[in-house]
Amino acid sequence: MGDSDLVEGVRQAILSGVLVIAPLLVVGFVVGTLMGLVQAATGIHEPLVGLVPRLVAMAAALVFLMPWMLERMVDLVRSAASLP
Repeated sequence: MGDSDLVEGVRQAILSGVLVIAPLLVVGFVVGTLMGLVQAATGIHEPLVGLVPRLVAMAAALVFLMPWMLERMVDLVRSAASLP
């Protein structure tokens, strides 16, 4: 196992991590932005009004996307285990 193999393995691990976490971050960003607009329009400035829907949406996305996330991580571990 040379340096190039190690660099390629680290690159794959970072890319897989970004691809796995990106959908949750997008959901959190979209819901947070929408709740911020609602708070600005209604004049309600309570932090929990923005936090609770964001957490619920991210938890729902996590439950929905968990099989795909686990598949990506298992593929990463299998490819790492098959390295020479």
